[in-house]
Parts: sequence; structure tokens; C-alpha cells
Amino acid sequence: MGDLSKDFSRSEFQCKCGCGFDTVDAELLKVVQDVRDHYHARTTINSACRCLEHNRSVGSTDTSQHPKAKAADITVRGVSPARVHHYLVQKYPDKYGIGNYADFTHVDVRSDRARW
Repeated sequence: MGDLSKDFSRSEFQCKCGCGFDTVDAELLKVVQDVRDHYHARTTINSACRCLEHNRSVGSTDTSQHPKAKAADITVRGVSPARVHHYLVQKYPDKYGIGNYADFTHVDVRSDRARW
């Protein structure tokens, strides 16, 4: 049980550097909850909120959606990142940023559409 939704807690979204940044965009929360509900499997938030310093330290740009609390890198137990990516692209064909990586799927709720 989570304190933000039925499956997610604020602590799962907080910046990994320990700075305390833990804001979560409500639309992002709905999307990751949708993934969890669709697969009926544990969905792990590998990285979500990032302060600018931490974002830079992991090699990301200042224009990333992570410092805006609008992005999450996720894994779903027993489901390949490619399958999660495919699901998100099919479910949300005209919006969001959705990226496919070897070890995780990136999703962000930017106002325009981006795919990689």
C-alpha cells in the first residue's frame, strides 16, 4: 500500500542523492499506476525526482524532465523494458516521452510527444 496511490509511496520517487526532493507530478503517478495495474506485477521506480545537481551527476541535461518531477525510469518484474515501452507507446500514442533502454523504460509526462 502506498501513500500516493494504491501501490506507490512518495519515498519511491524521491531524489537518490538524499537532498529530500520528492515531488511527484499527478499525471506521472497515474501513468506508472496504469503500468502496474496493466501487468499486475511489481513496478519499481528506479529514478524519478532528481535535483539539478544529482541530474547532472548522472549525466543528464538541465532540460530533463526528472528535475521537473515529470519523469520516471521504471522496471516491471517479469516484463522486458521493450514490452513496457511497447505498451506505453500503444496506450499513449500522441503524448509523453517514452524511452526504451536495456534495463528500464523511461516515461515522462511532457506536454509534447517524444520517442526513443
